[in-house]
Parts: sequence; C-alpha cells; structure tokens
Amino acid sequence: MGTKRDMVETEMEEGGIVKNETQNERRDACLKRFEEEERRARNKKRRVPVWIKQEVLEYEDELQKLQIELLKLQKHIKAQGLKVLILFEGRDAAGKGGTIKRITEHLNPRGARVVALNKPSDVEKTQWYFQRYVQHLPSGGEIVLFDRSWYNRAGVEPVMGFCTQEEHQEFLHEVPFFERRLVNSGIILIKLYFSISKNEQAKRFKEREKNPLKQYKLSPIDKQAQKMWDKYTVAEYSMFMASHTEATPWTVIRSDNKKKARINCIKHILNQIDYPEKTKQKHLKVDKDIVCTADEKIAEFDNNVSLDFSNEKSKA
Repeated sequence: MGTKRDMVETEMEEGGIVKNETQNERRDACLKRFEEEERRARNKKRRVPVWIKQEVLEYEDELQKLQIELLKLQKHIKAQGLKVLILFEGRDAAGKGGTIKRITEHLNPRGARVVALNKPSDVEKTQWYFQRYVQHLPSGGEIVLFDRSWYNRAGVEPVMGFCTQEEHQEFLHEVPFFERRLVNSGIILIKLYFSISKNEQAKRFKEREKNPLKQYKLSPIDKQAQKMWDKYTVAEYSMFMASHTEATPWTVIRSDNKKKARINCIKHILNQIDYPEKTKQKHLKVDKDIVCTADEKIAEFDNNVSLDFSNEKSKA
C-alpha cells in the first residue's frame, strides 16, 4: 500500500515539475520574442511625417503632362524626318542644364541628343570657328539640344579674353548668315536664352559651393561671373543686336524661378511645331512674365543706359 502511494506521489511531483518546466519555457520564449521585437524597433529607422507643398505637386503634374507632349512631338519629328536644333544659352547658373534634363528625361535617346562640348582642342583652334559644331547638327528625324553652342564666342570668350576683339566682331558679323543657311537647309532652329538676376546667380553659386553633388558645376570661370557682370551684360546686348533676326529670333526665358522657367520653356518649344494629337492651346499658353523676345531685353538695356547717362549728366 505504502509503495503504491509513493508511486502516485512521485508521479504527481514529476507532473508538477513537467508542468512548471513547460510554463517556464513558454515564459522564457515570450520574453525572448518581446526583447527581439524591442531590439528591432530600436534599430528600425524612425518614421517622420513628410509634407509636400501643393505648388510642387502641381509642378510635377504639369511637367509630366508636358513630357507626354514632348514624346508626341518626337514621334512626329521621327515620322516626318524633321531636323530640330535647340540652342540653350545664358549666364552661368541660369538653369540651362536642369531644363535640358527635364526635356530629355523620357525622350527616346536614339532620336534626341545633348551636345555639351569642352573647350576646343589644339587642332580645333586652327579650324573654321563653326566647324566643330557642324558635325553635331541634327539628321532627319532627330532632336539635338546644345548646352551652350557657338555663342560662346559672343559671351564667355570675349569677356574672359579667350578670343580677340577682331574674332568677336567677325563672329557677330558671320553668325546671322551661318544660321540662315541652317534654316534654309531645313533645320528648325530654336534659340533660347536663360536670363538670371545678379542676386539669384550669387545665391546659386553659394548653394553649389555647399552641395558636394553640385560642386563639379562650379568652375573658375563661374567664380568670375559676378565680378564680370557688367561686361557680360554688354556682350549679351551685342549678341542680341547682331543675331536676333526675323529668320532666327531669340526667345528669352526669365529663370529666377527654376520651375516656372522649365515649364514655360517646354511650352514654348511645343508651340514651335504642330504635331498630331496636340493638347489644347490653352494648356500650352506661356507666362509672358517668364517668356519674352530679345526685343524686350534690348529695350531694357537701352533704358538702363539712358538712366545711367542721365545720372552722370546730373552729377556733372
């Protein structure tokens, strides 16, 4: 009898031990899972709310619609074998490169090229000035965008002393005839000049100095741009006077506001050529405060000169 009772008590004790061991294992497993979740939560990047300005959303939406229009235009250019040449000129940090990037972002690269030439080689210096640009002109069905062009000789070269005054004057004399020949050969020439204020240019230069991803854009020539501002203004005036013709006019893009400049620049390009399934004209209407003709820039220059002359006269 005693033996049987001992056996029962032993079994009960063992059962209690097993039960306790199971509970302990479950508790340890729960604690382990809890600690693991806490560790993951600590290591997980903190989520922060992000707000995007309404104007940014509107800009991106409009830009996408215009990029779709550019694709329609490219399709038409290829189908009709058109030759389109777009020149992007303007002062340093005026926003030419950013605009070109948005224009070409979704275009088929087989039918759209960006040309951004380095300084001429020793061999190119001995050639006819326009020669190294001619080889990059568009073929049938192609769009070519020049990020700076032969107009280097109208701006940076005479201002920085990279060409003689005689070479500068010869260029201004030749360029209207050269461009007329391009147009007569069937090239659709669109000339865009990005105009930026002195204060905005200085602001963008400072941003480039601080941003390691943009420092490559800041060259020794750029650092002289502010000091040479007035000389560039005179060169700009001379360029417009010589090359703003009825056959090959300049369009000025006021680019202190980058986003507005990009949107209105694309609209202007789309307005230059008719193509199938083109969006309604009201959607391609440019802002006249952003887009103007070179005539307005010439008038501004003349007015400023008149004011300066009047001030000097009154001081005398």
